[in-house]
Amino acid sequence: MYYLVKTPWWLRKLYPRCTWKIPVKKQDKVLYLTFDDGPHPEATPYVLDTLKQWNAMATFFCIGKNVVKYPELYKRILDEGHRTGNHTFNHLNGWKTSDTKYIEDILETARYVDADLFRPPYGRITQFQSKVLTGTDTYKQAGRKFRVIMWDVLSADFDKRITADRCAFNVTAKAEPGSIVVFHDSEKAFPRMREALPKVLHYFSEQGFRFETIPASNDGETVVS
Repeated sequence: MYYLVKTPWWLRKLYPRCTWKIPVKKQDKVLYLTFDDGPHPEATPYVLDTLKQWNAMATFFCIGKNVVKYPELYKRILDEGHRTGNHTFNHLNGWKTSDTKYIEDILETARYVDADLFRPPYGRITQFQSKVLTGTDTYKQAGRKFRVIMWDVLSADFDKRITADRCAFNVTAKAEPGSIVVFHDSEKAFPRMREALPKVLHYFSEQGFRFETIPASNDGETVVS
């Protein structure tokens, strides 16, 4: 398993239509925590309870079939002031899925997740799919525009080979003002996420940071460097 904890500049250049980081001034201490793959009946309530303890807001990229399965959990995310995004209905890999099937799967999720934010599972999306979703392709559009959200820092809580302390360190060592940080409210990641998340919240709160939801498409700009 190979992944980069900190997204390099050259990768952001390859996908300029995607948002990798939110533009803020360095003195404006704000981070954007995100959670992928929920809602999950155990992990998501834990995340929500922990965020509430620290007065932190976050953005949840939800799988459509999980929203259908756990509608009350999805409602709780919204009721507590967090933001949600589309993460496909069946957690599809854009590199291995036909364009038509991929877009249809996203639009199926849009029936249950009313959001203009989209994150591709595994971070894998083709240039054409990105153009269609952002409404910048002249041949075809998805019928609605999305803001494709990637990330600046991975906690790597999905990696069973590393410890929760390592996950926390990945974030505390690499995140900076404006960073989009990825955790997972999933069964696979939960053993590491449940220990790493409070440590990250504590560390950055002590540094004077606040935690906010990712802005809507018309509230921010795509950062490519």
